[in-house]
Amino acid sequence: MTYLLTSDQIKAFPPNPLLHHLPFKASPLSRRPTHFRSPLAKSKRTPDNKTTKTRTTQGDGIPSDDVKLLAKFRSRHNYIRVLEVSRRADHPFAGSRLLLLDNPGNIHSISFLFSSLTRTYLDVFATLPPLLPPGPLGILGFGAGSAARLILELYADLVVHGWELDPSVVSVGREFFGLSKLEKDHRNRLFVYVGDAFKASVRDGFSGILVDLFCRGSLVPELQDPKTWEVLARCLRKGGRVMVNVGGSCVEAEETGRDGRVVMEETLKAMQTVFGERLFVLSLGNRTDDSSVALTGDLPNLDAWKEKLPRDLVRYVDMWLPFSD
Repeated sequence: MTYLLTSDQIKAFPPNPLLHHLPFKASPLSRRPTHFRSPLAKSKRTPDNKTTKTRTTQGDGIPSDDVKLLAKFRSRHNYIRVLEVSRRADHPFAGSRLLLLDNPGNIHSISFLFSSLTRTYLDVFATLPPLLPPGPLGILGFGAGSAARLILELYADLVVHGWELDPSVVSVGREFFGLSKLEKDHRNRLFVYVGDAFKASVRDGFSGILVDLFCRGSLVPELQDPKTWEVLARCLRKGGRVMVNVGGSCVEAEETGRDGRVVMEETLKAMQTVFGERLFVLSLGNRTDDSSVALTGDLPNLDAWKEKLPRDLVRYVDMWLPFSD
């Protein structure tokens, strides 16, 4: 589930006059998710110099003619772009809106007009609630609200608290991804905070925590420190769990030396220090461009878990494997 936008294509987007009318201000560094890269592909030319389009798959890019730029600006530390993919595009992302952050063009949120499912790791996140004790769910790295939207739709009694460090990202969510309506429709179930996700807390603790924290195209360094996981474990209620987007080789960092696969492995080892054998990993993508999600706690009864999930999410249950370094 990775998609690549070349640096030349990123720079090619022209300024958008709509931005002059948006209330975006410079803001702090966003600790936001990434799990798949941006999806554009260069058009190919035949020997007679005619532009052609080829059929795309999940591993291919989207022809630039099928993508419209809705917003493009910089907050203090983020390069933020919102893209809309044509419904005519021959690609799994057809008809979607995408939030890109970081210079490499990593996708951080996605929404479809007629479906809350995303065909990404965000759908895996939505399998967590049936495993949790009663209580609120925390989302650390809220972004434009893609995970919250699906979870609120599937679980009618669940309360969600989300933290996002960059107010501009939240503004983009409200302007382009329907977050304002989501907050209005679930005013007693969805609470969005602008601030440091590592200071997130609720009374009596969370039943579960979704961690999706990236900075400049890489998992934030705090996640490679066992002390961070000790703190998060103390934020859970008895029987609570953590599910984490740990990225992988698909993640393209701005800084050299932050290889996605290496950072993923360091993060999993830090988690293992705290959770021991109660740590499982689900791998997506392929060997050369993969990404992973981690889950803490004892492996649940898989049949019982499947019975509590919608049909479109059942297939993820059998994909979990114990982590071994």
